[in-house]
Amino acid sequence: MMPPPRHVPGPEDLVDAARASGVTDERLMRALSATPRAAFVPASQQASAYADVPIPIGHDQVTTQPSLVAMMVAALGLTGDERVLEVGSGHGFQTALLARLAAHVVGVERWPDLAEQARTNLAARAIDNAEIVVGDGTLGVAGRAPFDAIVVCAAFPEVPPPLVAQLATGGRLVQPIGPGGRERVELYERTGRGLVRRRTVVPAHFVRLYGEHGYTPTPPSGNAG
Repeated sequence: MMPPPRHVPGPEDLVDAARASGVTDERLMRALSATPRAAFVPASQQASAYADVPIPIGHDQVTTQPSLVAMMVAALGLTGDERVLEVGSGHGFQTALLARLAAHVVGVERWPDLAEQARTNLAARAIDNAEIVVGDGTLGVAGRAPFDAIVVCAAFPEVPPPLVAQLATGGRLVQPIGPGGRERVELYERTGRGLVRRRTVVPAHFVRLYGEHGYTPTPPSGNAG
């Protein structure tokens, strides 16, 4: 008897992981299927690209677990016409998914080398409705506001006020709320009364959100020279 063919990991594994986590958005499933995560992780980590796990990308940062990405993006309820702000772009995998689901995406990345890698990865996949800027994600990108949806990929106990200000009325915002390492991903909506919490998406573990309206970075130790 011939042995069964060896399973070759691929995007459908991430589709399966998203379904197992309760995601039902078929547009998102198609985007996951069409977006090879292996093109958005460091070359040294490609063997793990289709496992439902975070992947280190330098600067003590990791990518978000794909099923968690799917849950957060699904919570935004994108229909295709939205302008989206992404805080924490990493190597651009979530940016690519958002670009397949919305009209335009602005990603803010704190680290210039990660931002450049994300731009390279997006260009290689001919994704031209997303831009990556280097900056403080807690300040948003006022020149591109208002946004119909905002997703924050790092944790802080509250939503930064500039992000609230840049969210259009009726828009949705997803952010991990907590100290970093122990939080709840929360869905909010901007109403005429301000930002209103709608529901908890999922408990999770995220790196901390650094910036003027987040945590203060720890200065590097040692002497300059």
